[in-house]
Amino acid sequence: MPDDRTKILLDESEMPTRWYNVIADLPSPPPPPLHPGTMQPIGPDDLAPLFPMDLILQEVTTERYVDIPAEVLDVYRLWRPSPLFRAHRLEKALGTPARIYYKYEGVSPAGSHKPNTSVPQVYYNAKAGVKKLTTETGAGQWGTALAFACQLFGVECEVWQVRASYDSKPYRRTMMQVYGASVHPSPSELTESGRKILEADPDSPGSLGIAISEAVEVAAQDPNARYALGSVLNHVLLHQTIIGEEALLQLARVGERPDVLVGCTGGGSNFAGLSFPFLREKLAGNMAPVIRAVEPAACPSLTRGVYTYDFGDTLGLTPLVKMHTLGHDFIPDPIHAGGLRYHGMAPLISHVYELGLMDAVAANALQNDGAGPKASYSGAVFYKVDGETVWRCESSIGASQVTTQTSVTAGGSTAQRLTIEFQPITSSLGEVRFFIDDALVAKHAITFSSATEMQVVLGVKDGDASDEETLNVDYVACYQLR
Repeated sequence: MPDDRTKILLDESEMPTRWYNVIADLPSPPPPPLHPGTMQPIGPDDLAPLFPMDLILQEVTTERYVDIPAEVLDVYRLWRPSPLFRAHRLEKALGTPARIYYKYEGVSPAGSHKPNTSVPQVYYNAKAGVKKLTTETGAGQWGTALAFACQLFGVECEVWQVRASYDSKPYRRTMMQVYGASVHPSPSELTESGRKILEADPDSPGSLGIAISEAVEVAAQDPNARYALGSVLNHVLLHQTIIGEEALLQLARVGERPDVLVGCTGGGSNFAGLSFPFLREKLAGNMAPVIRAVEPAACPSLTRGVYTYDFGDTLGLTPLVKMHTLGHDFIPDPIHAGGLRYHGMAPLISHVYELGLMDAVAANALQNDGAGPKASYSGAVFYKVDGETVWRCESSIGASQVTTQTSVTAGGSTAQRLTIEFQPITSSLGEVRFFIDDALVAKHAITFSSATEMQVVLGVKDGDASDEETLNVDYVACYQLR
């Protein structure tokens, strides 16, 4: 029987000393990145302007394990091994017989799992003589982690933070600056990439794809600089597997084998770090957990994206990688969880998903407080919650819903013109666009396979989530553009 302790701790001497590479155990290798000019697989020379050779070799390795350098282990000991907690009070609140555990990575100096990869990335760059690293960040966790690691190894750090988070999270920006980083809002006037975006949309909230374009542009033009990415790439996911390796040891200590493994998923490094060592054990027949990624409904790349080759950044400066994507020019709504606002999913996670070795769901933080006219429908809708006065916009395919609250007041003495468009972006990707009096108030990503299932619905939520009542408006226009 499992014991009832709350904290499951490992001694420093028990900390794993190798990262795990899941590619070695998959039934087929992932598709290679392609050079956008030749459409042929890229080689080490193509990546050399952005990454040191040690990281390039880790990006393409097929070895099962990679030794963690002693210098990196020495820094890891500042907070690793991290604790595994039993969520006794959550179990009680839910009234569930399930035993719920969570791996807590907030004990790191940066407050997240991100130093697991920022420390080795900066170490390998410093070893190669790199003087400066550029990067992007959303909510600021990755930027903070890279600034922390750069301070340790004496490397300059320059960060482009997505504008929506730069404005809404000033203390995270301050933390990066305390660690010595220079921080710019993205899109910015400092790069050609940023200027192009601002010319098209001066009020752009930014995205991780745009911030990546700016950071890559600056690194590629400076022979003493390189670029560091906080998620998505194989070597980043590799570094994060220390999380799952520790969790396996901790669960074994209390006699547990998980039935379900769940992780939030933006670009994929957190989820991969926890799940890949468990997937190894599942493939070996040692356990059989359901492995489930949970992504934001505002940016649902796995559940509603297309599995295809796409750029990792908005301006198309990176190699093409095969991943589940909403389109590299997709700008997600500025949700609070800024680190989850990435248009694509890590190629390795996308490959694992395509192999049927994991599943995924999209979660909507507003789904249970009046988001939408009912719990499950297929369509696009303007609505307002009973007792509120502003319009909300929602697109839904079944229970997978994306909701945006606008600042536009509903009703009043003047009639409002509500327009919903289905707008193509590529041959397989599109957007649902919501307009009030010809002003764009929201846009949601769709695939055209799902667009064909959608019906435009206009309604007002009035009462519980299952109620739908007719909303009379003076003018409604709907277009499906092909």
